[in-house]
Amino acid sequence: MLTTPRSPREMRGMTPVLFAHRALTAALLAVCAAAPGRAQDAEAAFYRTQTVRLIVGFGTGGGYDAYARMIAPHLAREIGANVIVENKPGAGGITALNSLVVAPPDGLRIMLANGWSSGLSQLNGAPGVRFDLSKVTHLGIVSASPSVWLVPAQSSLRAIADVRKMDRPLVWSGMSPDDGLYVGARVTCAALKLDCKIVMGYKSSSEAALAIARGETDSIFIGDTSANDYTRIGDTRAMATMARVRSRFFPDLPTIFEAEKLEPEGEWLLDFEATFERLGRILILPAGMPPARLAYLRAAVARAMKNPALIEEGEKTARYIDYVDPEATGQAMHKAIGGLTDAQKALVRRVLDPTK
Repeated sequence: MLTTPRSPREMRGMTPVLFAHRALTAALLAVCAAAPGRAQDAEAAFYRTQTVRLIVGFGTGGGYDAYARMIAPHLAREIGANVIVENKPGAGGITALNSLVVAPPDGLRIMLANGWSSGLSQLNGAPGVRFDLSKVTHLGIVSASPSVWLVPAQSSLRAIADVRKMDRPLVWSGMSPDDGLYVGARVTCAALKLDCKIVMGYKSSSEAALAIARGETDSIFIGDTSANDYTRIGDTRAMATMARVRSRFFPDLPTIFEAEKLEPEGEWLLDFEATFERLGRILILPAGMPPARLAYLRAAVARAMKNPALIEEGEKTARYIDYVDPEATGQAMHKAIGGLTDAQKALVRRVLDPTK
């Protein structure tokens, strides 16, 4: 604790040893107070000569790529480095995540990951998963929003009752058993007890959405930001919001809970899926970051995410910023991944099993 300056009379009564001790203590306190500032100055100097890769586990043209390219210049200004977007598609983002967790913890690789599908892949023990989202370093959630069920604009499907009358399976667009499109479709079909088929192999969510316009599939389960883009083109139409809250893009569209009377298991499945959706677009680093560099990056990310210019740009392009700080992000991750009973985990694995 810092002490107030002593009067000359008080100082005359101090022994040389005591005086020296207190002088040393004051000097050490001054050094400690200045140390964090010097550490952050050193980190700023480090980044001025570096290039930071903002990694996206999907191809160009999709929602994650668009978000990353919107964020990159704002992040660059706050970090003080050159920030480039690097697309590393593969296995619904798993390939890029696996690479990130074994990368050097030097702060030069940041990933904009899909917390929703990645967390579910980890929970479900998907083949190839070599990461643990509870052990990576969190920089915060950029945005999170409910998903929407889309059908072709000219489809005769107007309500769940119309789907039940079909004389064939409802065909969904998907990428792989590890991506959110697949997971959402499987959960929806299980919760509503629908006869469904998922066509996989599309390389991006934009390509999967185009499959509807081409008449290859009947439905897609996709985040409302992307759903808004696709419906504005006119090729698709929204049928339901797949959460308890309505989408800001489709305020008049009923939620699945409003549109359908659900059995308890189906209700739980849809709530469970929505819990993972709230992990949203999450910024992560490898574990083991040096404390000073991590503090510098977290402060820079917070400033970028709260920058009115970025927020305004997101609103203009319908890509909203709903920043969640690292501590709350970690808590949300724990709730989603660590909060299930063994019976609930078994149910999820059964529903998402691609062999069934």
